[in-house]
Amino acid sequence: MISFENTEIAFQSKSDNDLKKAYWLFKIIASPSIVKMGKWGTNLALSTGLPIKGLIKRTIFSQFCGGESISDSEPTITLLAKFGIGTILDYSIEGKTTDEDFDATVDEIIATIQKARNNADIPFAVFKVTGIGRFDILEKANTFDADLTEAEQIELSTIIDRIDRICSAAHKADVRVFIDAEESWIQDVIDRITLDMMRKYNGKRSIVFNTVQMYRHDRLEFLREQIRVARDEQFYLGIKLVRGAYMEKERARAEKLNYPSPIQPDKAASDRDFDSALELMLENISILTLCAGTHNERSSLYLTELMERFNIGAADKRIWFAQLLGMSDHISYNLAYHGYNVAKYVPYGPVKEVMPYLLRRADENTSVAGQTGRELGLIMKERQRRKDGVR
Repeated sequence: MISFENTEIAFQSKSDNDLKKAYWLFKIIASPSIVKMGKWGTNLALSTGLPIKGLIKRTIFSQFCGGESISDSEPTITLLAKFGIGTILDYSIEGKTTDEDFDATVDEIIATIQKARNNADIPFAVFKVTGIGRFDILEKANTFDADLTEAEQIELSTIIDRIDRICSAAHKADVRVFIDAEESWIQDVIDRITLDMMRKYNGKRSIVFNTVQMYRHDRLEFLREQIRVARDEQFYLGIKLVRGAYMEKERARAEKLNYPSPIQPDKAASDRDFDSALELMLENISILTLCAGTHNERSSLYLTELMERFNIGAADKRIWFAQLLGMSDHISYNLAYHGYNVAKYVPYGPVKEVMPYLLRRADENTSVAGQTGRELGLIMKERQRRKDGVR
């Protein structure tokens, strides 16, 4: 039986110094006021050119990122692989707006795919559509019958061509690729494009994956419809299941614009639908591959129980677990130790470009009830175990 309390396994890759650094980092993140002040100070220092890059690299960057480039991330890939955990290289720059930048990002994502080719240590690639196209165009195109100008239609076609370039490269390299979920007011158009890519490239196996956020109350029915379409049209689904990352923003926008919120009424409803979706996926595992992207211990354990109920072995490549680098090692390492397929999202990119991602990580750790406290408690438990010399 898997226990997520086994800190010896959870932190087997961490030195005593690594644990000490992680302890103080999560201590800082546990304080909303310090995080708020730190965000302000970091942005000010970076915008004025103060030399704080080294400090950032030694602290929050080293906890949550693999490096500034693919090659820089190699030690992280190797270390994770030593403990049976795969790497998902995530080029995490944000806020770009020019075609030149978007095309450069496409090239970088394809470079991660080439890195993953024939490399069992890198089981997936990933990208965000807003990293390769303007948010405004996606928002306007979100409505199926949107009245786009000719210039906007050309721009949307360019975005679709970029997505197709990435998915084509993944298909040729036989590397599975996640298309990340985004805000609900651009998600419909992303869903439509992703479904077309699955029709095109998932004829023999799941190559292209959509990401489904179960904190939305309509996603369970969405999944049922996706399964129906895949069965009718005879292609394989790729599904990455997550709870979601834009709850406060979604609710605020719905209230401001006076439309029904797409978000579940409470966490219990999100948890219920997430677990129902896991069961739905396993009932249809013959036509899909599932990645459960979750930091939730109960859902992770529930998936292992479902696998046993459906007579699916721990190492079956149709089912994966995924967590973020620097978080929930007690889940990742204990699952991998027991033979399950596990991968870590490993963000990378130039420090200044990755800061929006890192500051969001700090915010999420502060706002998610119990997350930082749980991380701290486990780190403290392992430090004490080592101090006591327990083996």
